[in-house]
Amino acid sequence: MPVTVRVVDPVEWSTDSSRLTRYAFQPSPAELDAGRNLAQGKLYARFSRTHVLYEDDAPRATAMVWRMHQHVRGRLLPMGGIGGVATDPAARRGGRARQLLTAVLADMREQGQVVSTLYPFRPSFYERFGYAGLAQERRARIAPAALLPLLRLDLPGEVTLHRHVEVAGEIQRFETELAAQMPGMAVYDDPDGELLANQTPSWAAIARVDGRMTGYLRYSITEHGGDLDARRFLYRDPVTRSLLLGWVARHTDQVASAVLRLPPGETPETWTADADLMVEAKVAPMTDAAPMARILSVDGLAGIDAGPGEITVRVDDPLIGGVYSLSGGGTLSVTPGGTPSAELTGPGLAALVYGALDPAELPLRGFGTLDEPAAASLRSLFPPTTSHLVAHF
Repeated sequence: MPVTVRVVDPVEWSTDSSRLTRYAFQPSPAELDAGRNLAQGKLYARFSRTHVLYEDDAPRATAMVWRMHQHVRGRLLPMGGIGGVATDPAARRGGRARQLLTAVLADMREQGQVVSTLYPFRPSFYERFGYAGLAQERRARIAPAALLPLLRLDLPGEVTLHRHVEVAGEIQRFETELAAQMPGMAVYDDPDGELLANQTPSWAAIARVDGRMTGYLRYSITEHGGDLDARRFLYRDPVTRSLLLGWVARHTDQVASAVLRLPPGETPETWTADADLMVEAKVAPMTDAAPMARILSVDGLAGIDAGPGEITVRVDDPLIGGVYSLSGGGTLSVTPGGTPSAELTGPGLAALVYGALDPAELPLRGFGTLDEPAAASLRSLFPPTTSHLVAHF
């Protein structure tokens, strides 16, 4: 049967792609509002490319690629965020997703995207496409009453409450500025916050110091006596963090717990004495997947922060395979060719660039072949770091 993969328009998104993703990811069966679905397709088309695999003109698999930028070792690089990967149940287990992802990866590279991230339904599947796992964000469940001492602090600034749709543009601009400082953080190429404004209604508690936005909580309240569930908890500094935690404390007699998403490495147990909290990082297929990332262009990594040293590596990968000489001492320089002293797979290179694995761990995962001198050179070029993707898609 003839198989084609192509980028679809909003009308085709609202029929062919949407049908597959709704079946895969939403409760079903459900009534479809065709008009609203088409409007959503037109919005998404301005910020993403949707690919559909057709077999005899019937849609069999689909994937969306969001146009984004991601902080990778000091630079905001063009990133493709893959989401909504779905296959018709009648066509599953037949290699359609593999055909689709192969075409999607090539298209992202052609579009000039240097890196790509996603949340996998099964990590081992995406490892075969060059993706390496990143750190999972943690969630702190804390009793608001434990934060009441913060309200006694004499802090500069204020927190104001808004519906998120009213301040979507300001939030988007703040996140873009913050991404320049936070390793791994990714943001949509959406300066006016149209995508955010279209999401499920939520509250936005914005902290400002000297009139400048320095952090925010985006949250919903499940019920009286329930949870204050914050999908975003972002801040520039400890003062802003304390302002926002003080806002949570003001809900002591309204909710039993606040659930805050945290970057890896944050230590909520140090925020206040006598804290009543639980911190967890849950990883589970389908429901709580840790993000993954891959490199789409080795040359495109030139200019990211890199430590001293140099090494030539052979990259074994169908998309970016080749020999590259890498040197640092401030920023990374990439030159094709040379005599390799180490071999890396696609996931191996991604794990080093994102700081997910130490070079010595790569052979244990089947991500590379290297000796100790090569490992030392790579460790110097790519010193340890932790990437926090933040965005969910």
